[in-house]
Amino acid sequence: MSGINKVILIGHLGENPDLRRLADNITVSSFPLATTEMQTKDGERVEVTEWHNIVMWRGMAESAGRLLHKGDLVYIEGKLRTRSFVDKAGVRKAVTEIMTENFVALSKTTDLAEIAEE
Repeated sequence: MSGINKVILIGHLGENPDLRRLADNITVSSFPLATTEMQTKDGERVEVTEWHNIVMWRGMAESAGRLLHKGDLVYIEGKLRTRSFVDKAGVRKAVTEIMTENFVALSKTTDLAEIAEE
């Protein structure tokens, strides 16, 4: 039996998507996504935020560049990928990313601002 690599997240964009064009006109977009959970620590309920590196390719990347903005709430489906690279100082580093297979914009920051004003 083969394994399963599946991630489902609902969270807020930490920045606007960074849209780039690579060789052969391939589009890639990336942004940080914050998920916040309530946990009990020393008998008190506290918010704990985890940051995720989100990556989108081709048409999905272009859609994200048009539709998503910092603060928006979004549903992300994808899979984990860990890659390594050598930084400018010559140090080998690893980064874990969510390779997005599907996303749905759940609310826009402008929508939330309008609701707050009502």
